[in-house]
Amino acid sequence: MALADAFLTPLGLVALLAVVPVVVLYLVQPDPRRIELPTLRLLLDDDERDASNPLLERLRRSALLLLQLLVIVALALALAGPYVSVSESQTVEETVIVLDGSASMGVETDGGTRFTAAVADAREAATGTNAVVFAGSESRIVLRSGGGDEVGRTLDELAVVDTPTDLGAAISQAASIAGENARIVVFSDFADDTGWTGAVRSARARDLQVDLRQFAGGGAANVGIVDRSFTGSNVTLSVKNFGDAEVTRSVTLGDQRRSVTLGPGDLERVSLAVPAGGGRAQLAPGDDFPTDDAAYVAAPADPTVDVLLLTNDRNRYLATALSVIDEVDLTVDQPPTTVADGYDVIVYSNLDPERLLRSNVEAGRDVIEAGGGVAVVAQPSPPDRLGDLLLLSPSGVASNPSVGQVTTDELTRGIDFPPPERYLTGTLRAGTPLVRTGGGTPLVAVQQRGAGRVLYYGSVADDDPFRFNYQYPVFWKRATFYLAGRDPLPTLNRETGGRLQFANETRVGTPDGTVSAQLVPLDRVGFYTTGTRRIGVSLYSEAESDVAAQPLDARDDGTGVTSREEERQVPRPLTPFVALGALLVAVGELAYLRRRGDL
Repeated sequence: MALADAFLTPLGLVALLAVVPVVVLYLVQPDPRRIELPTLRLLLDDDERDASNPLLERLRRSALLLLQLLVIVALALALAGPYVSVSESQTVEETVIVLDGSASMGVETDGGTRFTAAVADAREAATGTNAVVFAGSESRIVLRSGGGDEVGRTLDELAVVDTPTDLGAAISQAASIAGENARIVVFSDFADDTGWTGAVRSARARDLQVDLRQFAGGGAANVGIVDRSFTGSNVTLSVKNFGDAEVTRSVTLGDQRRSVTLGPGDLERVSLAVPAGGGRAQLAPGDDFPTDDAAYVAAPADPTVDVLLLTNDRNRYLATALSVIDEVDLTVDQPPTTVADGYDVIVYSNLDPERLLRSNVEAGRDVIEAGGGVAVVAQPSPPDRLGDLLLLSPSGVASNPSVGQVTTDELTRGIDFPPPERYLTGTLRAGTPLVRTGGGTPLVAVQQRGAGRVLYYGSVADDDPFRFNYQYPVFWKRATFYLAGRDPLPTLNRETGGRLQFANETRVGTPDGTVSAQLVPLDRVGFYTTGTRRIGVSLYSEAESDVAAQPLDARDDGTGVTSREEERQVPRPLTPFVALGALLVAVGELAYLRRRGDL
């Protein structure tokens, strides 16, 4: 057997050479002279006792030498680092638990869910020192260091989120906090086929022990809603069959019902009218993964936006842009006229100042006070009677400017505004400019006024090249919804994994209760409500709905092999025990010297 099979540092055995000078010193030291003192003769009971046994005499004289040699040998062995080979799992001092909380872990199986089974196993995996990393809507360390009781309390506070998660990021985070002789234990269904494999390879390349525990029961015949799109006031839901047998499902929303038959792997689209106030689209019958069996669709309680266009010289391009919006009920009228109540938006364009009545302007102010909006389109001589409804204080008309700064906003996103042939010059009385000329004159500006809103459009209607652009109706659709305080359906309906952000702390009703925050994560399916709107949040993820996971032992890339199957022998150093032995022998030597009277 080679020395390396028993010692981590065989060179330390060189210290055994210290035995040679010690032995030499004992050999060359002179024998003690025997001097008889008559005064002590009477104190000796039997002066021939030791002489009668020379073997015991030699042992007595050599005991000190043996003790000193034992100290030298023990120290030399300690320097050489003796060890014994043990299973790597027996050396674990710290466990880092990685718990997958993705939506697919909510699949129902064996009277519970994959997540509840994983939590139960995670409790059993705890050792003396533990850390817990949770892969939720974002990866985070929920316990830095704690014992088994702390692990239990931490796991009790965790729950599945209805979002895809980044399991690879959680494993990498676990590897970053894992100390020497730590192991990482990952509890997941591993339904994401690629996101975690690189992180496992990287951790194992650092010689970390990574144990993968898979929970993949249930979900073999899942059918789910994996996408949605909106056209006007209709929603189109994409339904996919992830099972290996043909199935039939009904899709309901409000009082509407559609039936679809899906073969293995098939995807069908179902279009339904969005009812006033929205509702919950539901697949029936359900299956082991209820999260993707429903889609929460939010919509305004009144889906129609009533718009009044007041004009004395009909701007047919603007009228057409407003009339093609499905949700808009457009009325065009000429002052002087009587404006009825109930409009959500009033647009003033190409007005004859002599014919515009004070009551027509007051009707706009009433709409703003009621939470609606007013838009004013520029004209060469805007009526003074408009007053503060016109955000610009005009100073004249100019032509052919360049378009300068465009502020990023929902109204202007993705729209290229061409320079107008003519526009009003002046300074902004109030509000925020969104589009300006190169000289700084506002071309589009908005103002939040109490519960309502005001918009200014600075291109003179008859000389506006933008009216020929395909993006012109897009802009006015956004403007109409903005002024009416209505979010379009795509804005009111989100995917899980996003966030709601507010300028100030806001009370928000969530599926788990009411919270007060500036930033609210959308990590649960359901409706989120504020004082002015309701947002529908659903899981639309084809990857997450594909809950049937490949067994780890069937993977051909080696990543899925657990540490228990690749268990290896590692050295367990015995140096502390040998050093302790040397210390005990040294203490014994001192005790012997004291007993002999040399100390």
